[in-house]
Amino acid sequence: MSTARRSLVKPSGQSVHPISLSPEKTHGRRFAELAFTPLVKEQQRQQGSRYLYERIEQSADPGDCLGPHEQAFIRESDGFYMASVTETGWPYMQYRGGMKGFLHVLDDRTFGFADLRGNKQYISVGNLRHDDRVALFFMDYPARQRLKILGHAEIHEGDAEARKLIERLRVPEEKSPAERAVLIHIAAFDWNCPQHITPRYTEEELSKMLEPMRRRLEALEAENAKLRGSVQ
Repeated sequence: MSTARRSLVKPSGQSVHPISLSPEKTHGRRFAELAFTPLVKEQQRQQGSRYLYERIEQSADPGDCLGPHEQAFIRESDGFYMASVTETGWPYMQYRGGMKGFLHVLDDRTFGFADLRGNKQYISVGNLRHDDRVALFFMDYPARQRLKILGHAEIHEGDAEARKLIERLRVPEEKSPAERAVLIHIAAFDWNCPQHITPRYTEEELSKMLEPMRRRLEALEAENAKLRGSVQ
């Protein structure tokens, strides 16, 4: 298995120097315990990767607590993908987003957010009333990083505790109303390698990347204007 690399993002939006991670650091034992079912292990044996993942299952690190890198990655995210399961057994994926800072790491096993009003289908909310287990994908497309989390969702809605949590978790500048507070209790996490992740950039990220070019163009235009003035 190749060594994975990841970089964190500073509040300024600049990437921190990538950190090399061994397989034991990118994969925690608990994630393997939950995700590597007998049929999964059989596929690993057939495809020749089983011996690599057996090492992870014997790791001393359970991988069920968010470290400083994972916590920073979550705090800097402006959205994530959340999978739940319907009462009829169908998987369902939904994107949850907001302004940067809408995700709050409460401790090394819990983060929360104020859930904003959306299209009012309430599929995820209904699913979580049936089964509170969730699978989450956090993506950093420019750095080609992916953090996977397995956990349990705890919904607070319509009571004093919910109002208290929403007030604690909401972003003051956010205009969309928050309907409930959601806490995610971490069961396990896993970092994926960057393979097959296509880099994508937000308008803000592109603006920062192109800022030196913009300043250079402004300087050239000013120089050209000065030269034209001296010729006249």
